[in-house]
Amino acid sequence: MPTFDPAWFERDPLELAPLLLGGVLTRADASGAVALRLTEVEAYRGNDDPGAHSFRGKTARNATMFGPGGHVYCYFTYGMHHAVNIVAGPEGSGWGVLIRAGEVVDGHALALERRSTRRAAPPTGELARGPGNVAQSLGATLADDGAAFACSVGRGGRADGAPVSRPVWSFEPSPERAAHHTGPRVGVSGPGGDASAYPWRFWIPGEPSVSAYRPATPRKRTAPPTP
Repeated sequence: MPTFDPAWFERDPLELAPLLLGGVLTRADASGAVALRLTEVEAYRGNDDPGAHSFRGKTARNATMFGPGGHVYCYFTYGMHHAVNIVAGPEGSGWGVLIRAGEVVDGHALALERRSTRRAAPPTGELARGPGNVAQSLGATLADDGAAFACSVGRGGRADGAPVSRPVWSFEPSPERAAHHTGPRVGVSGPGGDASAYPWRFWIPGEPSVSAYRPATPRKRTAPPTP
């Protein structure tokens, strides 16, 4: 059971991101626990990074990113899904790592149930492929934003196996550093999407849960009707 200090996360996201690969991220609530072995992440580096939510400073939405490392930053995006990030660096840095994909290694039935919500048929393939599916499989919502990481949690929710009334998050690093590839981040537009300047996506090669790379597509604005 990991008992490392939360300061483990207080490092540059470019250093933290590859260390997260192969580690197990767990969220437990009254329904049970779901655990993901992380296979793909993206680093975001505050005011040095035009692709980061925190690039222009602290707001009500991104305030958690400016807290100390070892917390969950969860946000709602595109009016469709949530996304889960791990806050990196010291307090005030605005750094974080987006969890893009993982392999469900515990709580598969619960993850499948969550992913099947509002679908005509159960999903097939990897349940936590892509940030929205990661959050849905874990059951993460805006209520998780700002949650601190605790020690490891068991199948019932807590380390002692008892259920929990509020979500508990934990992370267990891989005992061995995972071999990984790097490349451009997915769907980041503008300067932050520059593949040569920001090759800040990290993934374990050969993992079926890793998402396919897609560059950002500029949004087209509809021209007003001609009078």
